[in-house]
Amino acid sequence: MRAVIGALLACAMLAGCNTVAGVGEDITGVANWAQSSMGGGY
Repeated sequence: MRAVIGALLACAMLAGCNTVAGVGEDITGVANWAQSSMGGGY
């Protein structure tokens, strides 16, 4: 059941950004947000 929910969430996230470039930009955005929220940064 957990695997099914994980697969559905992954599909929903990928459906939000139609291109591979969009997925990369989303990952970069999440990484930047996580870094700034943890007080990291240069």
